Amino acid sequence: MFNKHQIKRNACQLFGGQAKCGYDWWWHSFTAHNEKTGEEKAFFIEYFLCNPKKGKKDPVFGQLEDNKNNKIKPSYLMVKAGTWGEDARQLHRFYGWESVEVSYKVPFLIKTDECMCTETEMYGYVKVENAENHPEWMCQNGEMSWNLKINKQIAFNVGYGAGALFRKMQLFEMFWHAEGMKSGYEGEVIYNGEKYIVDMDTCYGYADKNWGKNFTSPWVWLSSNNLVSKKTGKKLENSVFDIGGGCPKIGPIALKRKLLSAFFYEGKCYEFNFSKFWTFTRTKFECKETNTQIIWHVEQRTWRNKMVTDITCEKKDMLLVNYEAPNGEKLHNRLWNGGNGKGLVKLYRKGKLIDEIICENVGCEYGEYDKK
Repeated sequence: MFNKHQIKRNACQLFGGQAKCGYDWWWHSFTAHNEKTGEEKAFFIEYFLCNPKKGKKDPVFGQLEDNKNNKIKPSYLMVKAGTWGEDARQLHRFYGWESVEVSYKVPFLIKTDECMCTETEMYGYVKVENAENHPEWMCQNGEMSWNLKINKQIAFNVGYGAGALFRKMQLFEMFWHAEGMKSGYEGEVIYNGEKYIVDMDTCYGYADKNWGKNFTSPWVWLSSNNLVSKKTGKKLENSVFDIGGGCPKIGPIALKRKLLSAFFYEGKCYEFNFSKFWTFTRTKFECKETNTQIIWHVEQRTWRNKMVTDITCEKKDMLLVNYEAPNGEKLHNRLWNGGNGKGLVKLYRKGKLIDEIICENVGCEYGEYDKK
């Protein structure tokens, strides 16, 4: 049973060695509607902490040439906000640690003068100008503010991989916990002067977190709760799927081509989790880039269940999302990220097809390190 809420895992994990060389982020994505036109638009908001024990009054950018040459690690709170679609863009606002309040207690709290995030609400404001002359910001120009309530409804608790012992020992290079793989958001977003309304029933919301010392490659993520059954033709109101991973590392050991997946299908749990070895989970996946699309094909099975996922997202609706690792390297330079994916999931039990599910508003990600 993976639908186990555990806000201890959602607390800040940057203690010990990871406080000096580590990151922790809280990701939120959802769909909103233009107040005037009704146009649907997908947004994302993330609070990204990097190397707090290396912190100074002002943010430290790892991609500045002098910092690269002197091996100075990045250190800041980065508030990332943006949108997908034909005007897809990411906006970054950076804070030095003197102006940031972080609570390591449960539930978590991140707060600055204009940005705040907890388990149940978040607000913020990001405005970027002259980004073309500041590549160290890793973003584009634009302006966005938000004020939202959060209701994390269904969790994907991955189990042992993010358990207390593994977290304390900081064994994995990249940890993952989806406290709200199905989440409701309510409130408003103002993006470049246009107001968008966010509604609990139509936001198709998602919330998770990652933390660790570096990023996986390949990097794969797929999730949606805007699902329709081909079997009945009806919308699945109590369903969501989530797929993530790529190449998890335990210390120096790489577990190649491994994904963690869960499908909460109208109250029933179907999980494909390699860390639960007794389920004998097997995974095959392929991600590819064409001139116009990113395409995912994932096949997973256990002793009893099977899930086949095919998702496509138009590159014109996506962006190349940017992060620098805590050691200052920026290896992911073609990490495709979108929120408008579409496709089909086939779910089987004991060889029999349970349902074919049409998926829309799919959050999706794929990238591999630059070959050096």
